[in-house]
Amino acid sequence: MLLDLGLRDASPAAVLDTAARAEREGFDGIQVPELAHDPLIACALAGYATTRIHAATSITVAFARTPMTVAQAANDAQLANRGRFSLGLGSQVKPHIEKRFSMPWSAPAPRMREFIGAVRAIWHSWETGERLNVRGEHYTHTLMTPMFSPGPNPFDTPDIWLAAVGPAMTKLAGEAAEGFIAHAFTTPEYLAEVSLPALAEGRARSDRTATDVILTPFVVTGVDEAERAKTEKAVRSQIAFYGSTPSYRAVLELHGWEDAADSLHAASRRGEWDTMGSLITDDMMNAFATFCEPSALRAALEERFGAIGTRAAVSLE
Repeated sequence: MLLDLGLRDASPAAVLDTAARAEREGFDGIQVPELAHDPLIACALAGYATTRIHAATSITVAFARTPMTVAQAANDAQLANRGRFSLGLGSQVKPHIEKRFSMPWSAPAPRMREFIGAVRAIWHSWETGERLNVRGEHYTHTLMTPMFSPGPNPFDTPDIWLAAVGPAMTKLAGEAAEGFIAHAFTTPEYLAEVSLPALAEGRARSDRTATDVILTPFVVTGVDEAERAKTEKAVRSQIAFYGSTPSYRAVLELHGWEDAADSLHAASRRGEWDTMGSLITDDMMNAFATFCEPSALRAALEERFGAIGTRAAVSLE
């Protein structure tokens, strides 16, 4: 299983430094989330700081953009990385799309299918010079003149990865993407019983024979007891944050933790973010997190997820 470094700080200066460090320390790639900085810009910069490792967005918020803007930026990131780039897409949730990005929200899986198809059609138009003719329910792209076409990418078009939690989006990942990004808020049991069957069902709708499974697991580690305790506290808080969200309730329900889901959601509505981690039991921690020494990280993840995952990204900053 390939091991990537997940970046928390994707500011330009930090990306150049961290990407180079990841390559020196033997990581296979970096993955950049969309938090306070644009992950597509970050991945493009990483290409100029590295010669070997892979770069990916994990994720780019698709519905905050148009297929054209994503196709163009991803094409540039592929050029900058000389073919070592993958475009990870995600839908985000309705409040962020409408209230943070001021963009429209609609049925996410059908919209994402159309979004991915439009991005691929744009790339195809650039590759072949064929007329661009995307006419969908959500997106229309029918104009592409030579001035605005970068032409064929000498490194081919990037792979597309799709982030998913629920079955509908996971099926779409199997059908329309080269990779499936599993949310950090998952367990080996949920992956085996829910995600992988949905992924296989999606693949059956297409001519795809395989889908990369990209994991973003919670990891508790540290060079000493104090550092491990600090990491464990942070992971408990992260699990509590995700567990409070109704969209992720199904993961808790699979393990019989409906009461915990109710308590976490109620606590979040009261604004008790600093104390919600105390609601995460040791059993829940063992289900969601990997515990290991720093030197045993790759081996621990392979033991836990090796039969499931293609690659994993860990945040150690």
